[in-house]
This record gives sequence, C-alpha cells and structure tokens, in this order.
Amino acid sequence: MAVPRLSRRRPAPLAVASSYGPSGASTRVRVLDWLRHLDLDAEVHDYLGAADVRPRTLARDPLGVVRAEARLYRWRVRPAPERLLLSRSLGPLTGGHLDAAMLRRAGWGVYDFDDALFADHRGGLHRHLGEAAGWARAVRAADLVVAGNAHLAEAAARLNPRVEVVPSCVEPDAYPRKRDYAVGPVPRLIWLGSPSTEPYLQPVAPALLEVHRRTGARLTVISAGQRPLGELTAMTDRVAWAGARTDALLATADCGLMPLPDTPFTRGKCAYKLLQYGAAGLPAVASPVGVNEGVLTQLGGLAAADPGSWVDAVCQLLGESESARRARGQAAREGVERHYSYAAWAPTFRRALRLPAAAEPGAQAARSAGAGAAAEPPR
Repeated sequence: MAVPRLSRRRPAPLAVASSYGPSGASTRVRVLDWLRHLDLDAEVHDYLGAADVRPRTLARDPLGVVRAEARLYRWRVRPAPERLLLSRSLGPLTGGHLDAAMLRRAGWGVYDFDDALFADHRGGLHRHLGEAAGWARAVRAADLVVAGNAHLAEAAARLNPRVEVVPSCVEPDAYPRKRDYAVGPVPRLIWLGSPSTEPYLQPVAPALLEVHRRTGARLTVISAGQRPLGELTAMTDRVAWAGARTDALLATADCGLMPLPDTPFTRGKCAYKLLQYGAAGLPAVASPVGVNEGVLTQLGGLAAADPGSWVDAVCQLLGESESARRARGQAAREGVERHYSYAAWAPTFRRALRLPAAAEPGAQAARSAGAGAAAEPPR
C-alpha cells in the first residue's frame, strides 16, 4: 500500500485544536468565536465533534473514537504548524503526552484553558480519561499558557512562567438588548447553562422557592440537559439550548442567576453566565465565588453567599424601580463591552498567538476622533 505523502504538505500558518466540537462551550468561546471575530483562517481539529468527551460519550461512539485516534496519528506525522492554539486537550486518551509533543513541535505553541482542571479530582474512569490527567504536561510544554482568569493563571505559573490572562469573552452585539425593565405580574428568573452545571441550582432551590412564594416568580432553565430538578420543577420552565435563539430569551427575563458552590474547582470558573446576562443588559444575582465577585462589581450585579442572602438579593432586584433596574442593566452591558468583549481583548489575543497586529474598527474610529489609543483591558 502506498504511504500518503503527508510530510510534503505545507504546514498551516495557524492550527487550532480541542477535544470538544463546536457545541462544546469552551471550544466555541475560547477558539471558534475568536476565529470569527478576527476573521482568521485556521486548520481546525476536534476529537469527536461532540460537546464533551466523557466516558459515556465515548462509549456511545466507539467507531468514532477509533477514527479520532487515527486522525490524531496522521496529524502527528505531518509537518508542524507555524502556530498552534490547543484548548484544554487533544483528546481523552492522550494523557497529555501527544498534547505536549504537538505544542513543542509547533513554531509557537499556545495552551489555553478555562477551568480548574488541576483541581478536578474525580475518580474512576474519569481519572484516566479526563482532561485533568494531561493538564500539567501541556502547561509545561507550551511556549505560552493562556488562562481564563487570574486564579487559573496562578496555578499554571507554578509550572510555566510564561502565562497570559485572556478572559472568556462575549460578542455583545450578538445578544438582543433588554428594553423593558418593568417587572410584570409573574417575574421571570433565568438560568443559562449546561447539563454538567445544572446541579449548582440545587443548593439555592429553597431560596428560589421562597422567592416564588413571595413574588410568584418563575424560573426558566436553558440547557441541553433533562435531569429532574427536584423541588424546583413546580416553578420551572425548561427550554432546550439552541444558541442564538435561546440567548435572545435573556432580554425577556427580569433577573439572571449564577449560583456556584465554593470548591477548589468552581473557584476557577470564568463567570461566563454573568457575561452573557450583562451583554443582554439583564440584572443578575450570583455567588461571590472565584472571579464572580469581581465581575459582579464590574457589572453592577448583586452577590448572594447563602440561602437567606439569595432570597434578599433576588427580591431586591425584582422590587427595584424600573429606572433603577434600567440603570443596573445598562451598567452591566457597558461593563461587558469594556472588560469582556472580543474587541477589548483582541490586541492581547493577537500578541499571545503572535499574529500580525490589526487596527480594530473601534480603535480606528477613536484615533480619527483624536481620542488616542485604547487602554489595555484591566486584568
């Protein structure tokens, strides 16, 4: 059999890789949306094309796993790309060995992560198949590590001194803005997330039920999951996540929710729900865990650390005047644009990948108006 002459193919100027497909939040936010925002051409690799690579996902598609491993092998023997952006891992079976090798082979290898993978101590199959197994190898091998927040960056810096913080960003204009801030006779709370984070609703369930008792509020849960919500079921309307269509529902709600338990893993979360709520101009309440605390301050949200404060904070938001709620929503939108938009962080992202600098439309307009160069986004 003739051997394909893969070695003669010209290396891609930019290759991006992740174990998740486009439906995986990390890949979409940390990689694919950047390619769209900057209009970059890249060679894109993923593993199964699925939203996750948990053991049960792999078990459902064994032939797909075989094909994915074959693709990884073929990629490994090809010429290395000039630049490689690797998000989280190449796949669940590499143990970080192939990830590290590809990062070293690339002309410039960047490893990106947005979760506390170093604090993921689940046992069983996950211990050997999860992304945590290879995190340290990938971090050590990278020319540069890009972390989603300062907490993650601090952990990575123990293994590699070359670390840059780039937060998970949103495209504010992709979210319809809230216009009506009057609270109707049935207030609408909303939670947007994934099946894996739905359990975070359970600790605040008694508080939300009390809010329901006092105000009649109902909860919209937007997720691809279908797990029972226990006592919250009576006040909850489930909506299957559908990208932009369900993102538009944020502007119809009265209060966004982001409860988080305080654990070593959740302290590494990047507050993405709060950023989505803020992009829509939606006031929000969240647990002050990890970077949530700072983001709440920047976006004008309310912190709730225990069941009693959850009741007080949500009722406070629902009871504020229309003008106060509008001011809070506008502050959230402006905070997202200033601190967490792709436009704000584009110069930093370009430098991290050693991409040619490009004038952003907003920066060009500012220079034309004599406003001077935009300041570096705050960390």
